[in-house]
Amino acid sequence: MSKKRKRAAPKGQGKKKIENSGYSGGGANLSSNILKSWFPVKLSSKSDIDRNLQILRNRASDEAINTPIGAAAINTSTLNAVGTGLTLFPRLKYRILGISPDDAREWSRRVRQEFEMWASSKDCDIYRRNNFYDLQYIAYIAYLTDGDSFALFRRKAPTSWMPYSLRLQVLEANRVSNPLLSGNTAPYGISSVEMRNTDNGNRIVSGVEVDDDGAIAAYWVSNKVPFDRIDIDGIVEWQRVEAFGPRTGMPNILQICHDVRADQYRGVPYLAPVIETLKQVSRYTTAELASAIVKTFFSLFFTQSATSMDVGDVLGNPYGSYEGESENDSHAPIVDVGEYALGAGTLNALPKGVDVKAVDASNAQSTFKPFLDELIKQVGAALNIPSEVLTKAFTSSYSASRAALLQAWDEFKARRVWFARDFCQPVYEAWLTEAVATGRIEAPGFFDDPLIRNAWCNAEWFGPAMSILDPTKDVTGSHLRVLYGLSTREREAAEMTGSDYEDNLAQIAYEREKMQELGVTESEKDASSASTDAGDGQNEQSDEKGDEPDEKMLENPQRGRFL
Repeated sequence: MSKKRKRAAPKGQGKKKIENSGYSGGGANLSSNILKSWFPVKLSSKSDIDRNLQILRNRASDEAINTPIGAAAINTSTLNAVGTGLTLFPRLKYRILGISPDDAREWSRRVRQEFEMWASSKDCDIYRRNNFYDLQYIAYIAYLTDGDSFALFRRKAPTSWMPYSLRLQVLEANRVSNPLLSGNTAPYGISSVEMRNTDNGNRIVSGVEVDDDGAIAAYWVSNKVPFDRIDIDGIVEWQRVEAFGPRTGMPNILQICHDVRADQYRGVPYLAPVIETLKQVSRYTTAELASAIVKTFFSLFFTQSATSMDVGDVLGNPYGSYEGESENDSHAPIVDVGEYALGAGTLNALPKGVDVKAVDASNAQSTFKPFLDELIKQVGAALNIPSEVLTKAFTSSYSASRAALLQAWDEFKARRVWFARDFCQPVYEAWLTEAVATGRIEAPGFFDDPLIRNAWCNAEWFGPAMSILDPTKDVTGSHLRVLYGLSTREREAAEMTGSDYEDNLAQIAYEREKMQELGVTESEKDASSASTDAGDGQNEQSDEKGDEPDEKMLENPQRGRFL
């Protein structure tokens, strides 16, 4: 039998290739002209973060100090998230503790007064330079600039004016690093981000010592900034600080940081994603500014026509001649510029064949603003701060400006919560523990049960309120939230003005009593009408229909007008 020959497939109709699926035709495409030479690698946090931390910190610090947009990003976040300092509002869980709400409020007032005595004093600072609220500002701005900051719990003997021994020492990120010349081993030399503690076998990653499970065991803190060129007094020494006390389990040192990787031990500078863009913005701005300055100089050049007679024959050499120089030197100036002047009503006569050329002093840089605006928008988007808030320029409608503020406020509130968790709350718990131990604050069961202790330590932290574009609308929204049970008067007072609701009521009662005593009257109806009229006047200027208030919502016959 003869074997059948396989027919060759027509040219161009060979076996069909298997088509790629998923991202193979998109982001994972290896044949696209755009992507075929693009092979980035994602490694561990030690490779991606710790290995680059030093240069990231240096560049981020330079941007925060020497560029307007970088400084604006750091200062805007610090001002809105922390401002003059977060204020303590104890919120003990009185149901777990089995006490009445009135007793809980009285205890909270007592604790706030006692904590304020310590927090408002510079004795809370180991250097006696700043109070607790100023230390918040320092720790937060260092956390943004360097990626993280630290605070050591120190102790000093109580005095007659300060009954507490707790002291705080805020450290910048470069004070926590791998120890050198300590007998610990670094497999790749001093530039390695990881070492091993020869005493217990723990790993040390960028100054953070971790055990076999990866849990933080200690921090290595230097007595001064390593490799500092100015502070040369003594050698750099590292001290091992255990992260938690072995008997109490309370922290000995705080790390203010927000992690973005699961196995991360050090923080990333806030400006890290936009360092390159900020540098380009700075260079472009500097170049345009230099160009604008140069173009403001008005210069005149005297030229001689090629067909004219030598101007030297008419004017002579205005600079005279030196030994060996000919009067007919072709390189000599055409005219003596000192003989001619620019000014109002000035007439000058030039010799025949001499012309005047002026440098164009126009400064039409039409592309500067739109290009710069687009770059700032990208920077703001990466930092979760709209460009209007970043540049403090609200040129759009009320609705657009308020939307920008609300988006930025979400970012500020999130960072405020993170900061309070990492710094304010642990400091408060350490202070309260000492206050209860010394008998200045009574808290039954505080040292007996962790659940009871947590109930006593529960607290909230409030800071500066969001900027208000239209007070009438914001107060209206605040009232509605309270009315429908979405918030409380105490919370609204704290968030809108940073004040205590009960203190406000006490002050209002005093003021009204004083007004009655002096015979001064006030009309709440007139004040309400004035507030409403002011709000209506602002609404008329708005260019959006959504800005107009719903009068039916504002006037409910069952509760009366509340503006």
